[in-house]
Amino acid sequence: MNVVDLLNRMPYTDLLGVDVVEAAEGAAVAELPLREEHSSVPGRTVAHGGVTYALADTVGGAAVISLHRKPTPTVDMRMDYLAPATADLRAEAEVVRDGGSVATARVRIEDVEGTHVADARGTFKTGGGGDGGAWGSADPEDAV
Repeated sequence: MNVVDLLNRMPYTDLLGVDVVEAAEGAAVAELPLREEHSSVPGRTVAHGGVTYALADTVGGAAVISLHRKPTPTVDMRMDYLAPATADLRAEAEVVRDGGSVATARVRIEDVEGTHVADARGTFKTGGGGDGGAWGSADPEDAV
């Protein structure tokens, strides 16, 4: 299974509507069409910060997984919210450091109108857990 298929099969990404469209060589792109359920403001579409965070976490993880070919759980994520998200979102991530047991990815989120909505920097665990990766899973379905 490839990285894009793995991430798009996650129940949480399906629930939110996140679509990972690319993930290879330490970079990834994901999109999220905003829905009424994502809003933190009744009667308007203004994405809750958790929605933006989940998009950043997913695409950052996809970039790291594309290098390691196994699950890489999030250790830490720092978000800078720069503008309200009021239109469909697109996130781009790139791995900026791939160490022995953790990797760091930088994420930029914009809406489809070009507004820079948020920046994130995530740290992901890449070592430990044996052959199944940091999650410790030996399930072949987890391998990518």
